Amino acid sequence: MHEHEHHLDQSIAGRFKYAIILTSITMVAEVVGGIMTNSLALLSDAAHVFLDLFALLLSLAAIKLSAFPASDTRTYGWHRTEVFASFINGVTVFLMAVGIFYEGWTRFLRPEEVKTVPMFIIAAIGLVMNVIAASALHEHSHDDLNVHSAFLHVIGDAAASVGVIVGGVIMYFTNWYVLDAIISVAIGFIIFWGSWRVIRESVHILLEGVPRGLTLEQVADDVRGVEGVHNVHHLNLWTICSHILALSAHVDIEPSHKGNQASVLRAIEDMLLEQFHITHTTLQVECTMCVEAPVIKPLRHRPRRGAHPHAHPHGHQHHDHDHEHDHDHEHD
Repeated sequence: MHEHEHHLDQSIAGRFKYAIILTSITMVAEVVGGIMTNSLALLSDAAHVFLDLFALLLSLAAIKLSAFPASDTRTYGWHRTEVFASFINGVTVFLMAVGIFYEGWTRFLRPEEVKTVPMFIIAAIGLVMNVIAASALHEHSHDDLNVHSAFLHVIGDAAASVGVIVGGVIMYFTNWYVLDAIISVAIGFIIFWGSWRVIRESVHILLEGVPRGLTLEQVADDVRGVEGVHNVHHLNLWTICSHILALSAHVDIEPSHKGNQASVLRAIEDMLLEQFHITHTTLQVECTMCVEAPVIKPLRHRPRRGAHPHAHPHGHQHHDHDHEHDHDHEHD
């Protein structure tokens, strides 16, 4: 199993490197070509490619970072660097989109001549590179959500390149250079929306938000549905990085199942992995029928003057379990 996962990771990483090289060539060609041809549409598409190139780099980094061991100072390892990098990338590209809108408006008011033939050629090269990169990622895009996301990014780049090519052809025959500004603003909106989603998601993760697509009520109900569970409370659900979900909870076990608590906990962990792809769980067992507590536990600041937190009452059992990181169950 470990050997298969290692080879799968190696295969996926190899595809990502291939796509990153092709996407980098596209970006450089479009930046140089945009300056040479005076095409804002090409430069805007280059900014779009930059956003997606960063997404590819983060996807590759996620595979590499998952191999870094946790330490006594970073008990979650280096996974959160992926989220932090996403935030920085989102803000950077958001500012790029604002710059494109400004320049596009200026060009709209005062259209400038564009060298349409070189523009067409460079955009066509970009389209070919994107198609090749997409084909490289396609094999793993159905069984790995990380790859699927990157595949969609590259397809989006290809669509933007088609827009630039069509614009180049129309401008060649009509000299309607204002179209360059219109295409660039359209691409700017795509970048704006993409960067906003990246910023929103990374901030949500950094603020320990509940993973997208999940609700506390949904998870709590399914935990209560496990045989031997009377109730669940003090439930926390968060995202360590885009591919690792974590949960901690107090579980009230039925008295009749007091003797097989470990089996009940294992059943809960298996259900959480299968139903919600939650791979990191910490469960505290309470064998009473009289525990009345809210599902969400309010947080308190630590005492100000060096007071020590109270120890847990006797009779509680902690059970920590961390499922092995499995790329087949990751979600983006």
